[in-house]
Amino acid sequence: MDIELFLEQLPVVVNALNLGFLQTLKLFAVTLLGAIPLGLVIAFGSMSRFKPLSLFSRFVVWIIRGTPLMIQLLIIYYFPGLVLNNNIWGSGDGGRFLASAVGFIFNYACYFSEIYRGGIQSVPKGQEEAGLVLGMTKSQIFFKVTLMQMIKRIVPPMSNEVITLVKDTSLARIIALQEIIWAGQAFMKGSQGISGAIWPLFFTAVYYLFFNGVITLLVGKLEKKLDYFR
Repeated sequence: MDIELFLEQLPVVVNALNLGFLQTLKLFAVTLLGAIPLGLVIAFGSMSRFKPLSLFSRFVVWIIRGTPLMIQLLIIYYFPGLVLNNNIWGSGDGGRFLASAVGFIFNYACYFSEIYRGGIQSVPKGQEEAGLVLGMTKSQIFFKVTLMQMIKRIVPPMSNEVITLVKDTSLARIIALQEIIWAGQAFMKGSQGISGAIWPLFFTAVYYLFFNGVITLLVGKLEKKLDYFR
């Protein structure tokens, strides 16, 4: 490749990738903010003693975990407009981002719910019984006894899901959300006076590696802080 041409194209490409990466970061942050609490709600539904609720929650989780996220995004974005004749998402990048956020939040909430459920059920039942004997309410037992032990147990599997989420954000391009992969691929087809260039697409890997490296370091620090629960 011509070095002079590469150096000429580099600022244009980096600027476009930075804009795409901001969209990726936004989708990642919104997904975590929505999926972490929603996953806990779904986990409680799955563990509920009210049989219809637990069966329904587990059925929904089974559907979401058993189908590709890409298909879910296509259904969420196109079904209201094409089938119901009611485009609830609106037009433009804002509508695509909103539909992507809903799809990602619901998908990851279902995965998180199973991690939560496993973490809660791994805490010995005797601790809850001991708390009841001491006069604690069930909510007090959960927040003061179960929750912190659960967090210690779920950090490794949750960190794996979070790293997967970073990479899965690229699937949003299926509904034309202009995230970082979209930005890199655009230079192959023709964008901002550059066409037939494949190197910007490969360059996006640097962004993912950096982002996942930061997440890995943060998770490592969190695990050290929770070591006293061993």
